[in-house]
Amino acid sequence: MGKFLLIDVSVLPDVFTKVIEVKKLLYTNKVKDTSEAVKKVGISRSSYYKYKDYVFQIDDALNSRKITMSIIVKHLRGVLSELLDKLTSFGVNIITINQSIPFNEMANITLTIDISKSTYNANEIIASLEKDESIIKVNIISME
Repeated sequence: MGKFLLIDVSVLPDVFTKVIEVKKLLYTNKVKDTSEAVKKVGISRSSYYKYKDYVFQIDDALNSRKITMSIIVKHLRGVLSELLDKLTSFGVNIITINQSIPFNEMANITLTIDISKSTYNANEIIASLEKDESIIKVNIISME
């Protein structure tokens, strides 16, 4: 997981704000699929897929500090419990949890956490999760 920078959009190429627009269209179901969304905002599918996991909109209310992430874990007994224990040890508030049915000895866990009361920042939490042997991959879906 890389480090994050807070940058005013006025100095960035338009593609980054358009990726955010595509994400919003998809999230709100205002379009039927990615192809329709990228056409609507005027970027290519490849541009969207290139940046979608790296571009997030920060809410003006920076004190909320919510992170939604997708975590792919090995299908082992107790992995979810260990993950939740680890997150609570960082002082985060777990808002939502959704675990998929395991497939190919892996399961996807999507969760939203609030780190506003934690003494750890997002990079530290994610880096710690990525070191866990039962976790295959951590993807940030959104941050606000």
